[in-house]
Amino acid sequence: MMINFAGKKMKFSEYQKLFTQIISNPTNEAPYNDHSYFEYTKLNNSRLNRWLKKGELSEEIKIIISEMKTPQKWILISEPWCGDAAHSVPFIFMISELSEHISLEIQLRDSYSEIDSYLTKGGKSIPKLIIRNEKNEDLAVWGPRPEKCIVLFEEIREKQLTFEEQKIILQNWYNEDKGIMIQEEIGELLKSI
Repeated sequence: MMINFAGKKMKFSEYQKLFTQIISNPTNEAPYNDHSYFEYTKLNNSRLNRWLKKGELSEEIKIIISEMKTPQKWILISEPWCGDAAHSVPFIFMISELSEHISLEIQLRDSYSEIDSYLTKGGKSIPKLIIRNEKNEDLAVWGPRPEKCIVLFEEIREKQLTFEEQKIILQNWYNEDKGIMIQEEIGELLKSI
């Protein structure tokens, strides 16, 4: 039986458990009872774990994080079925682990998250990272993709490629980038705070 994560604010370890529960229970509730969402989740679990093992953080982001002096709350809105999240969430988690001043909370987009306050062009695009101070005030927002990936996505949409073709192109971009752009963009956000 699955643990109900709806509306729950999760730690990263609970987010990982959710993948395991979905994958080990093919008769899940929506959307995971849809074969394609189930398969996306299996694939994304592999991607997430691969980045956790092989992803490397830059010296620059390590320095930026080491210079943090005040607590920050990072809220990360995601879903296991999201391909972009599978490439970004592991790096956000690894960055957050560099400092005791960062507390990371994950919210599921489709289960009472704060996504409606952080729409992208009117859509609920994820992942979305919200960085807040001790007073729970927003300091910065990042997402749903690194800027260069957003530009690429717009270009391939204009070409009217199939969904499958789009996925392959984006997957190749993330593999070649190796998490560099997300680290640079989060680093720039943190320096501007």
